Formats: sequence, C-alpha cells, structure tokens
Amino acid sequence: MVICVRNGEAHLRRKLESVLALDYPRELLDVLVVSDGSTDGTEAIAEEFAGQGVRLLRVPFGGKPAALGAALGAVEGEILVLTDVRQVMERESLRRLVAGFADPQVGVISGELLIGTADTQSAENVGAYRRFENWIRWQLGLVDSIFGALGCFYAIRRELATVPPPETLLDDMYIPLGAFFKGYRLVVERTALVYDYPTSLKTEFARKVRTLAGNYQLLKFYPQLLGPGNRMWFDFMSYKMGRLAMPFLLIGLFVSSFWLPAGWREAMIAGQVGVYGLSLLDGWLPEGTALQKVSAAARTFVVMMLAALCAVSVWFVPAQKLWTATQMPAKKV
Repeated sequence: MVICVRNGEAHLRRKLESVLALDYPRELLDVLVVSDGSTDGTEAIAEEFAGQGVRLLRVPFGGKPAALGAALGAVEGEILVLTDVRQVMERESLRRLVAGFADPQVGVISGELLIGTADTQSAENVGAYRRFENWIRWQLGLVDSIFGALGCFYAIRRELATVPPPETLLDDMYIPLGAFFKGYRLVVERTALVYDYPTSLKTEFARKVRTLAGNYQLLKFYPQLLGPGNRMWFDFMSYKMGRLAMPFLLIGLFVSSFWLPAGWREAMIAGQVGVYGLSLLDGWLPEGTALQKVSAAARTFVVMMLAALCAVSVWFVPAQKLWTATQMPAKKV
C-alpha cells in the first residue's frame, strides 16, 4: 500500500491508524509512505509508526507522478494499492477490494468513495454530483471497464503499473489505462468503502479544472482512446468527450436561439438567461430556502460547465500550474 503525500500532517496519523486497523493479514501488507518533499510534520508522524511496519520514503519535491515513480521502485508486492492521505478506509475495505483479483481478467479495482454530510446546499450538490459520478463508473464497470480508477483508493496488479510522465495530471487514469489497453478490465468494488469530507464548490471547481484538463492530456498519452483500439469507444466519446464538449454546446445553444422563430426564440433565451441569472443570485439568497435550493443547483451546474471550459487551458499553460492543494479541515467525516 502506497500513500504519496506532501505536507499532510493534518490527516496522516488518522489515515495510518485506519490502515493498521484494517481486517487484513498484517504480515501480507507492506505500507509505504512517500513524502514528496514535505516541509511540515508529515515525516515525523510517519516515523512514529515505524514500529508497526510503516516505511517512510523521502523524495525531493517533484509532484505526485515522480513520487509514484519512486514508490514503484520500492515495492515488490503482487498487488499495488494506491491511496491518498485524506480519506479514511472502512475496516473491511482492503480485503473486499483485493478479492476481485480472483478474476484473471480484472487488472484494476477501485473502491467506493462516500462523502460526509455537507453543511451548505452547494456542498450538498457537489456531493450529489460526485455520487452520480460513482454510479456512472459502477455501470461502466458492469458493461466492461471504467476509464481510470478512484484515485484515493484503488488496487492494480503490480506488473501492470507503469510510471506516469512528470507532467501527468491524472495518474489515476494514466496508470489504469495502461492495463485497459493490455486487455484487462477496470472495475469498481462498491463494498470497499473509503470516507471523505464534503468539499466546497470553490474547491470542486479547481479540482474539476485539473481533472478535465487531464482528460485532454490523456489524448496525447493514449491517442488510441479515439480510435478502434478502444473497445469502449462509444462509452468514452459519450461520457468523457461529451463532458468536455458540454460548455461549447451550451454556448452554441444560446447563440443559435436568436435564429429560432418568434415565440420559441424568446422562450429559449429567457430560460437560459434565467438559469444563469439564478446561479449568480445564489450567493445572496438565504441558505436553506426553497429558492436557494434551486439557485444552488443552478450555480453548481454553471460552475461545472465553467470548469470544463477552463480545462482547455492545459493546451496553453504548463500542466503543473493546474495542480492545487485540496484544503480540508481535519475533522470527523
């Protein structure tokens, strides 16, 4: 199990306690914490657990892909489990996760992420959006494969894991897609649970800019995604590429509405302006009111579309500039 972390002192102790409490044979579990040039108390916390079999690997700050590359050279297990520092694992999650490798066609298995209770309507909408994402991934896994993995908790056969390029934004897609194009399935194990904090819309916007920009970047790494070499071409185009196209389609919808016949034209323009205007009003409406619940949903939708639009910046700025740290309070989920 590899935990790559930079300045994660707020979460590492709780994370390692959840790892050591897993219902899994301890002698079969090698836990490696990779400190990506941490400057806080991360490394000291990891060293506290050395007596319980937790290893610490210090590497100069170089970003997560470089840290993963260092980790791949320091582990030997048959199954590689990659997890982030913030999320806490349910006690039986690891056992349930790796059980799926009894199927020789399965190369990568993702866990299931559960989001804690939100204290604002916008955060609740972000949680609903992410739950919908989880449902889509589950359905894709039933068809054949998902197109990546749950970055905060997934397992891969060690021989299938490859080092991502330094500029990679989505290592949790780059690494699993290597297994996908070798003919393996990428699936979700919904009983392998990890828990995370709810995120604000501002935090989710930055995350979605990075992840959607990473989807553009993946086309450079895996151009076969767009061709017949992708056995799930239709699913990829309708799901991943369709999402990237959405803001441009909405712009086209608005502009083309001016050429509709009278009556239809006014109705379409008014409807679209109404949704966008309601999203702008959301910050001034009292929290929890009926209208605010609608405005929060409109705002969430608009922010997600803006994130998809901003993702094209990956073609114009260095990819690493799109990395932002997710700031979370160290509190109970």
